[in-house]
Amino acid sequence: MLDLVWLIPALPLAGFLVLTFCGRRLGEPWAGWLATGAVAGSFLVTVGVFLDLVGRDARDRRSVTTLFEWVPAGDLRVDVGFLVDPLSLTMCLFITGVGALIHLYSIGYMHGDGDFPRFFTYLNLFAFSMLMLVLGDNLLLTFLGWEGVGACSYLLISFWFTDEANATAGKKAFVTNRIGDWGFMVAIFLTFFTFGSVAYVDVLDTTAAGTVAQSTATFVAVMLFVGAIGKSAQFPLYLWLPDAMAGPTPVSALIHAATMVTSGVYLLTRINPVIADAADWVPTMIAWTGAGTALFAATIAVAQRDIKKVLAYSTVSQLGYMFLAVGCGAYVAAVFHMVTHAFFKALLFLGSGSVIHGMDGDQDMAHYGGLRRFMPVTAGTFIIGWLAIAGVPPFAGFWSKDEILAFAWNESPLLWVVGLVTAVLTAFYMTRQVVLTFFGRCRFADPRPDEVAAAWATRLIRADEAVGAARIAVDDAEAAAEACRGAVAAADAESVGDAEAAVVEAEGVLAVAVEALAGAEDLATNVRAAADARAELPALALDGVPDVGALADELPETVATRAAHHPHESPWTMTIPLGVLAVLSVLGGLIQLPFSSTTKRLEHWLEPALFHNEVHLSIGAGTLWVLAVVAVAAGGVGIAVAVAAYGRRRIDHTVFERPILAEAWRFDRTVSNLVGGPGRAGFEATAAFDRRVVDGAVEGVATLVRREAGVLRRFHNGLVRTYAVGIGLGAVGLVIWFLSRSSF
Repeated sequence: MLDLVWLIPALPLAGFLVLTFCGRRLGEPWAGWLATGAVAGSFLVTVGVFLDLVGRDARDRRSVTTLFEWVPAGDLRVDVGFLVDPLSLTMCLFITGVGALIHLYSIGYMHGDGDFPRFFTYLNLFAFSMLMLVLGDNLLLTFLGWEGVGACSYLLISFWFTDEANATAGKKAFVTNRIGDWGFMVAIFLTFFTFGSVAYVDVLDTTAAGTVAQSTATFVAVMLFVGAIGKSAQFPLYLWLPDAMAGPTPVSALIHAATMVTSGVYLLTRINPVIADAADWVPTMIAWTGAGTALFAATIAVAQRDIKKVLAYSTVSQLGYMFLAVGCGAYVAAVFHMVTHAFFKALLFLGSGSVIHGMDGDQDMAHYGGLRRFMPVTAGTFIIGWLAIAGVPPFAGFWSKDEILAFAWNESPLLWVVGLVTAVLTAFYMTRQVVLTFFGRCRFADPRPDEVAAAWATRLIRADEAVGAARIAVDDAEAAAEACRGAVAAADAESVGDAEAAVVEAEGVLAVAVEALAGAEDLATNVRAAADARAELPALALDGVPDVGALADELPETVATRAAHHPHESPWTMTIPLGVLAVLSVLGGLIQLPFSSTTKRLEHWLEPALFHNEVHLSIGAGTLWVLAVVAVAAGGVGIAVAVAAYGRRRIDHTVFERPILAEAWRFDRTVSNLVGGPGRAGFEATAAFDRRVVDGAVEGVATLVRREAGVLRRFHNGLVRTYAVGIGLGAVGLVIWFLSRSSF
């Protein structure tokens, strides 16, 4: 089967090409089924190659299949070849497996979209690029896939580009990743200059032999780390990932769970001998970057109301755990958590998409509640994903997270404390999400604060209009009364009685008008005072429907429309992937159990690809059990606090939903202001200098040459007499010069 490894990326590529030229003709749903079949076929080939590799001796589980020579340039020789070993094959298994489930899910999710074929075209290209990234046998081919997933992420995140927010999110992801890509490129250049090759086998074997200077290994490792934090969304380059939620939910699942964000962790794991040869501060930097990012992102997720934003910051946090593992030398634990995270995070994202689909596109958890009655399959599978990410045994996330925390303790108790606090926060915000979404009463039909504000505004306008009308009536009544008084003065004896009666009547009308004006002004004053003094509707009305009082009749029709809406379960193309991923989220931990060497299946499988740089725990079994119990207890505390705040309402939930947390510690805003202010001014100044000085100098020289040539062109007209005159003038000039130099 190793001879067929080229089919793994070839099938998604073929799907992309067919859909590019025939997608519109195929239409919905056949374009989706073709794309799904291509990735599913790739998964089956991967399984076949996996079974072939499993049957071999551990020493023979590394194979390079070369297709053709790609770059023959001087001393640089780069082939298009595939490195098949346990690490790359593990990546291929969950990329194609989870990717196929996401493709199937997308058939139902994207139903009715006018660009249905285009969406699946991008998905297949994305899968191909990711497979080239992990299968490439050299850094340059990996970089090709690296850039491919970056370009596809831009296309998919901004898929609904007519919405400005979506287009901006796509551009943000593209630009932010360029910073990390710069680090990767520098590392490739230095690798070639140092090793004379960019092939993994050459680089890693040489590095493992200990013949590379520590300073060189350090610089290469740091540059690759810069690339990794960009693609895997670590602080400070995480900014693009939460905004990636602007794309369709299957895109979020694909990027966050099974593909793009894991590429940075894969890269660091692949070049682990370089990290081993680097200075001691390099792995420490990686570990603390991961731990700090994990904690930072977890604090932000606590206060998010968008169901996908919670999962987005959760992804950033979980990737931090993987970087923590890499920094501690726990490469197996990093890959283990990468695999389990692919299962439960894909499940959670697809579950959130099912909720959004059933809630008519609404992503605000404040508007959910009680959905388990309407969406039992989605609720049941989502709860499994929640238990997995919260680290509840025996779900998959518990085993991988517990192993990372054990290695963190082995490296530094302070790292372990940061990881443990992050675990508490993870259990809290995920429990919060589950309670707000699936339990309590359904809040979908509740009036929204903006709708109530609009109703108050309407009432104020009507009160002001009533005051205006009353004032006009008073003015008219006063004018009529004054006219009647004038008529009395001008009336004769016979008509004065009638005139006086008219005055009395007019003054009566005036009195009524004045009274009406006073009433209208009092009403307007009361309405304005009520509007000014009213408390804003709470962000989450958990206890009951907000009382809007007399405003009920003035609320917009959308409130009544939502009341008539009934959340519903998703179609089978969306629920089947949820079921499969739920099973994997339960059983995924079986690949790496800590009980004995025989149960550490993933460790034995990956050992040939890790160049024996895996750090082994120096703590005893008793300590491991204590750490595991503490981790479970910490998760239980997070769950209990969230239930008390959002389920039983014994704790004021606003204590946790701080505005500064909802705004991501204002870091994103600060960066945007910096880039849009001084940064933009700097860019504009640089552009002006380039335009006026650099380009101006070049263009000035060209202009001078062009003008001089124009002058000289007049004398080069092809006429002999012109050249004869020139020669004559030159001769006369020479004679004059010699005479001036002579002395008589």
